[in-house]
Amino acid sequence: MTTETSKDILQKFIFDNAAVRGELVEISNAWREIQSRHDYPTAVKGLLGEMVAAAALLSANLKFNGAIVMQIFGDGPVQLLVVECDADLHLRATAKVADGAVVADNASLEDLLNQGGKGRFVITLDPKDKVPGQQPYQGVVPLIGDNVATVIENYMLRSEQMDTKLWLAADDGVARGLLLQKLPRNSAIEGQVEQATEEEDLETWNRAIALGGTLKREELLTTDAPTLIRRLFWEETIRVFDPAHPEFRCTCSREKVGDMLKMLGRDEVESALADLGQLGINCDFCGKHYGFDAVDCAQLFATDSTADAVAPVSDVKH
Repeated sequence: MTTETSKDILQKFIFDNAAVRGELVEISNAWREIQSRHDYPTAVKGLLGEMVAAAALLSANLKFNGAIVMQIFGDGPVQLLVVECDADLHLRATAKVADGAVVADNASLEDLLNQGGKGRFVITLDPKDKVPGQQPYQGVVPLIGDNVATVIENYMLRSEQMDTKLWLAADDGVARGLLLQKLPRNSAIEGQVEQATEEEDLETWNRAIALGGTLKREELLTTDAPTLIRRLFWEETIRVFDPAHPEFRCTCSREKVGDMLKMLGRDEVESALADLGQLGINCDFCGKHYGFDAVDCAQLFATDSTADAVAPVSDVKH
């Protein structure tokens, strides 16, 4: 439960009478929750924290009941970074580092994920209440850029045709980010009555990104969102909305793990049971353990409904 003293905050704002919007996010409690479940190298934590901030910024404008899943598939010592954030700003994140990999504290994104130029950046929009036959929307682009912000900016321009500027930073204590977007002409923006001319929109956009460009990493990491808005845009006429509060929440469940086992197929599951005696699956995001013995697995394949086959949460084996 987020409290009034929580430092996890996402603040939206708009430039008055211009098709330009902005957001600032500060995530500390949820970011520490994510880190507490893993021991990632310093450079990996930095990249994952920046993705956490970016996912919250992009999710704040979701127009459907679902989630953004942001992934970077790498061809270096880091094989995968994943962040998921839904429209209520519930976050979870994980990374997969190659066994035995030695990662320098100052390793770059290219060093970690794109050594051979085969890295890929993927955004999936996953509706929660899918109609029959509906598939999540997925955009896939090459990993272009030397930092997370540039990668996402390139994706937004290439796949969404939307001018976006991001400034991201993360350390052990906090993940923070600033987003600015130039919206299409005649966009309906909450709180605006009048619309500027195209020339005025462009002038406001150029001025906003110039002001954002003065922001230094250390300033972003150490300054709260309301102070940053005042400091950067004190000469602009902007409208600030009530803040939202990101928080850590994992959506794993015994039923979902059961669905995964069913997808593997009866033969493969029975073969694994013969070798191991029982199957133990840990959630990559929160670390929760789910155990399935031979009886549990037999029940999975004896019914069409996984919910009917899996045991209640209180019966989860540890």
